[in-house]
Amino acid sequence: MKKLLLTGFEPFLNFPINPTQKIADELHGMEIGRYKIHSEILPVDFNISGDLVISHIKKLQPDAVLSLGLSGGRFKITPERIAINVNDGAKDNSGHAPVDEPIVEGGADGYFTNMPIRKMVEAMKGKGFPAEISNTAGAYLCNHVMYRELHFMNKQRPDMLAGFIHIPASHELAVEHGRVPSWSHEDLKRAIVTCIEVLD
Repeated sequence: MKKLLLTGFEPFLNFPINPTQKIADELHGMEIGRYKIHSEILPVDFNISGDLVISHIKKLQPDAVLSLGLSGGRFKITPERIAINVNDGAKDNSGHAPVDEPIVEGGADGYFTNMPIRKMVEAMKGKGFPAEISNTAGAYLCNHVMYRELHFMNKQRPDMLAGFIHIPASHELAVEHGRVPSWSHEDLKRAIVTCIEVLD
């Protein structure tokens, strides 16, 4: 059976709950499709998260790495097409707020995922889950982690699948946070399982 590294993030900014953390924790150790899932939770820290996900990849040697991020405000589950070589955004959990910083000095301007994101979207829609491809992962921690994974894949592990999926808030988060679109936790988790099931 193949190995998949699944990552989620800790809570951040004004979001007291991060549903990606709960999904990753609950899928850890499961066998889904062709893959055995190994989950890790990443800090919302520009100076740590990228190095940490690469260390997890080097240790686990997975066949695929799929990272999850919260996009509080999106209505659909959105597999990301591209990551760009820039850090820019609000303060992370350690108080760092980068402005136009390169993620990898001299690195490519951007990298496209090699995951079957169109197939993921169609599979989710086929099960009744609103989904679409996203062409921007932003410039915050989600983009940072996706770029680091794809840079590593392109330079050292061309045989590895790597990608990122943004998810809406859970109902639990919406109750705590306020006015954001939300899904049930079980639907969020089933949609991510659906995405993993279509991986070769």
